[in-house]
Amino acid sequence: MKETTTQSFQFEQIGVIRSCYRQKFGIPRQPGIVTAAEATLELIPPYNQENLVRGLDGFSHIWVHFIFHKTMDEGWRPTIRPPRLGGRQRMGVFATRSTHRPNPMGMSVVELRKIESGNGKLKLHIGAVDLLDGTPVIDIKPYLPYADALPNAKGGFAPLPMQMAEVKFTDEAMSQCLRYEQRTGRQLILLIEQVLGQDPRPAYLRETSERRHGTALWDLNVVWEYTNHHFLVKELEPLKLDENTKEGNGQ
Repeated sequence: MKETTTQSFQFEQIGVIRSCYRQKFGIPRQPGIVTAAEATLELIPPYNQENLVRGLDGFSHIWVHFIFHKTMDEGWRPTIRPPRLGGRQRMGVFATRSTHRPNPMGMSVVELRKIESGNGKLKLHIGAVDLLDGTPVIDIKPYLPYADALPNAKGGFAPLPMQMAEVKFTDEAMSQCLRYEQRTGRQLILLIEQVLGQDPRPAYLRETSERRHGTALWDLNVVWEYTNHHFLVKELEPLKLDENTKEGNGQ
């Protein structure tokens, strides 16, 4: 039998993500869960030419192939403790969507909302994303409903979406959110509800309560805690520049 040989491949970055998620802590574990999450995919030279996306505006969703650039230096792991199993059971890395993979590549189906071009720039406005700000993109493909949607497929140990938890706001936090929405036009309240509702806490912290956490969204640090079986948003703080690379409290 012929011996199998291995090869190495090099990929070109074609674009970069500019996202509402400024840190890993708080990013949903799958795309499509947080519909209020917005981002732009900025194509970089020489891939910022309009003819490269000709016809793409006829599709409502796209596949984005990207690099897990914040965890690739940590290497890969043969087994993973999936959050859906409470972090108590190990599964093979190829049975999970963990970032710690032999090749640190991810893919997400996202909503394509608009294509913007001009002044030498080409941007795809995308929604319902699970992509960190600054993520390198290596490919884009159209999503084909007749081929990519498989309603009878099995979901393994994650057959159904997680139920969303209740999220409440203090009066101060709600006032801050409303002022922010009026100033920016962003759906901040819905974004916070969806991000916290899917419980971003690591499994090892879910047994604790009333611990202060911070999640960076857009240019804000959203301060919250879990108490009395719900998430409580305490206040919003301006996000400091050096916080963009931090993991956030509780991570």
